[in-house]
Amino acid sequence: MKGLLEDLKIIAIVSMAMVQQLYMCESGSSLHPVILIPGAGGNQLEARLTKDYKSSSVFCSRWNPIMKDTQGWFRLWFTPTVLLAPYTDCFARRMTLYYDRDSDDYRNAIGVQTRVNKFGSVQSLLYLDPNLKKITTYMAGLVDSLEAIGYVRDKTLFGAPYDFRYGLAPEGHPCAVGSKFLKDLRELVEKASSSNGGKSVILVSHSLGGLFALQFLNRNPPSWSKHFIKHLVALSTPWGGSVEGMRTFASGNTLGVPLVNPLLVRTEQRSSESNLWLLPNPTIYDRKTPMVITQNSNYTVDEIPRFLKDIGFGEGVYPYESRIVPLMEQLQAPGVHLTCVIGGGVKTPETLSYGENGFDEQPEIGYGDGDGTVNTVSLRALERLWAKEKNQTLETIVLPGVSHKSILENRDALDAIINKISGINSMGCRHTRVVI
Repeated sequence: MKGLLEDLKIIAIVSMAMVQQLYMCESGSSLHPVILIPGAGGNQLEARLTKDYKSSSVFCSRWNPIMKDTQGWFRLWFTPTVLLAPYTDCFARRMTLYYDRDSDDYRNAIGVQTRVNKFGSVQSLLYLDPNLKKITTYMAGLVDSLEAIGYVRDKTLFGAPYDFRYGLAPEGHPCAVGSKFLKDLRELVEKASSSNGGKSVILVSHSLGGLFALQFLNRNPPSWSKHFIKHLVALSTPWGGSVEGMRTFASGNTLGVPLVNPLLVRTEQRSSESNLWLLPNPTIYDRKTPMVITQNSNYTVDEIPRFLKDIGFGEGVYPYESRIVPLMEQLQAPGVHLTCVIGGGVKTPETLSYGENGFDEQPEIGYGDGDGTVNTVSLRALERLWAKEKNQTLETIVLPGVSHKSILENRDALDAIINKISGINSMGCRHTRVVI
């Protein structure tokens, strides 16, 4: 009888544990915290002008814009004044980066200070201009969808905005801004885990953010990643860059912003370190097929240095060869569960043909498959590169007809992303029930 009572007591204890664990899963307390990492241009960027700032015109004086906070900070990206030609030039000059060969690093224009506001919060990722929510929506739809399954801002849901003009650099090269972002991201991961009972973190990146996320994982010890990172969900990541990146350098790219002359922002776009990172990767694209065709010369992926010289950006060759190409070769498997969610079946620039006016006009475009911005060979590059990796799980979810940006607002795309994140969370619940 005594043995029977002890058995019944053990059954009761185990049953109570099962009920408690079930409650945790169903109440949402079992959610792994999520950190959102945006793509290029995917978060607000603020600036402040010092006494060393030299304006190029009355429109760009230190006193414009008038609306600033008490410390002189104003929103540099995004603001509708960029649509007006005099202010477009002003915006471009303030956004331009400069590569200093002596220090081997990038810096802002003299007299221009920049920052991201509220690191750790999703606030600056929702809308690029909070006064124009309908036309500058970025991650608001994704955040709403995550909140619908129980995520709470600043408790289980966080954001990692960054100065997307800057990139990263390989070992042996300084990279002050990019390195600080990786340090801040590590601290945010550890804080999010600690404040959620030690649960590991789900990283959700978009576009360029996926390249940062992969570098972040590979630059931390595997033991750290195993403890703190549950999963990386990468949306529309250009693992191998894109042909569209070459158009940006050659003739400017308005990124869909209406009324803007692409030539007015071309110099600023060429100065961006991260834009160099988004050029086609020689290890991914076919080395024999021309991507850019002109009346005098053609350019394959192996001829990007010559391409940069011929478009009038010879100063970009050294940082490209010394800082960017080594990064392109660093697509090692991080040993962390990775799911790529990508669009497909959308016509995407594959060849750029320039006429007699050269690079000062937009090209005739030959299209191939992709998400409208990134070519399929780049979106799916890791499948080939990691085919023989035994300790790396890689899943690809293809969403036909979904474009590079609409992946953050298309209902079917959001459902697929949320279903994946819900599945990652429920795996922990299923595992616990089996153990009990």
